[in-house]
Amino acid sequence: MKAVWNGKTLAESTETIVIEGNHYFPPQSIDKSVVVASETISVCGWKGTASYWSLNVGGKINTDAVWSYQTPKEAASEIKGYFAFWKGVDFVP
Repeated sequence: MKAVWNGKTLAESTETIVIEGNHYFPPQSIDKSVVVASETISVCGWKGTASYWSLNVGGKINTDAVWSYQTPKEAASEIKGYFAFWKGVDFVP
């Protein structure tokens, strides 16, 4: 699976984990050169607290388009440190 935005492959892996329709990519599959830290967080009742990152591709910014559970609750431990995308990011099998 590939995650693509603004013509750039953001992540590519055959080992994504799908939860609630979202592909979570292993950390080593992420192109960290396009990911910018954000202060945004959200809380899921069963997964825990998610941290967010924005994308910067070719000077275009996609705010908070990436999230990850760095210290998830036990029920979501399989996605610890994995990254998911939204906000216009396309997924290519």
